[in-house]
Amino acid sequence: MNATIKTIIRLSLCLLSLSSAGVLADPAVFKDCPDCPDMVALPAGRFTMGSPGKNAGETAQPAHSVNVKAFAIGKFEVTQDEWFAVMGTRPAQFKGGRHPVEQVTWKLAREFTRKLSEKTGKKYRLPTEAEWEYAARGGTDSEFYFGQSSIADHAWFDDNSDETTHAVGQKKPNTHGLHDLYGNVWEWTEDCWNESYVGAPDDGSAWTSGDCGQRVVRGGTWYSKPTSMGSSIRAKFSSEIRYSSRGGGFRVVRED
Repeated sequence: MNATIKTIIRLSLCLLSLSSAGVLADPAVFKDCPDCPDMVALPAGRFTMGSPGKNAGETAQPAHSVNVKAFAIGKFEVTQDEWFAVMGTRPAQFKGGRHPVEQVTWKLAREFTRKLSEKTGKKYRLPTEAEWEYAARGGTDSEFYFGQSSIADHAWFDDNSDETTHAVGQKKPNTHGLHDLYGNVWEWTEDCWNESYVGAPDDGSAWTSGDCGQRVVRGGTWYSKPTSMGSSIRAKFSSEIRYSSRGGGFRVVRED
């Protein structure tokens, strides 16, 4: 890990402590260019991935311990303006510069990360499924990171979305300062689909075997019910199909 990321992580940890004490509202955020995604640096850690309960379904079992290396992840889902700055198109059913980009295939999302890497000289990619869940949980072990507060304060979903996506960042973030982890649009991850976690990696890396024509999506979307959202909820989309109604979007990870 280079000195820049180490410095960002140390600063983020200090600011997270201040945030928890009520001194600051958000942890540190950085970006590699004016029209690049806002990024939040997360420290390495160990967490329990998946769910021992029935609500998340058998695909989120067995719950297992995973070690995750330090990485930076998008504060928001990639917006239509950010997509346009890299790709020169606006492939979305619900238009709005600060709305999340959707109707993009897994392969197109990966192409975005490749071009963003070329543009910035940094290594961007899709999050692994483990990284996404680690980031979403924000240090919690419950299905929703916000505990007893209302899901409507944290997510756009079936009850409050008015059948559309919404501009990112309007709902409350988790303790890492990440927004829209539940609802708004499903988010692509790097991983191939597997029906359970039997044999899953325990080092935070992507699962690159299984049904790789289907890729894991996380977080739910604007039409989801609360039972279809949560930190451990998993779903699958074909890697080559643009889903017009399901709203496939993503957020990015930056590594060294």
